[in-house]
Amino acid sequence: MKKLLNSLLLLSSFFGYLEWPPDNHGFIFQLEAEILQLVKTNASSMAHPFIILPFIGQVLLLISLFQSSPNRWLTLTGMLCTGLLMILLFVIGLLSAHAVIIASALPYILISFFVVRFNFSRL
Repeated sequence: MKKLLNSLLLLSSFFGYLEWPPDNHGFIFQLEAEILQLVKTNASSMAHPFIILPFIGQVLLLISLFQSSPNRWLTLTGMLCTGLLMILLFVIGLLSAHAVIIASALPYILISFFVVRFNFSRL
């Protein structure tokens, strides 16, 4: 069950939707692909905390999928790193009343709730 929740958490982290002026928008997986292409030529383009932390979180969640029993602290750390961006997106969606942004962040937040509940209810 932990691996399923971690994989859903990782998968849902790719579908956050961002929109910024003028007429720019995209899902996180699209923007990560562009950033990874830019890193080849300009490594400093990735030097922003809202780029590095969610990426580290996704890597930690991916590592947890390869463990026989995912470590709860590794899962929590990955979830928190990635969750910073997703919660920010959710708040931005609420403040701007943008339903697409809210809907893109909500699955991650709901799955995070179940991950915490499943991993830490049996201490």
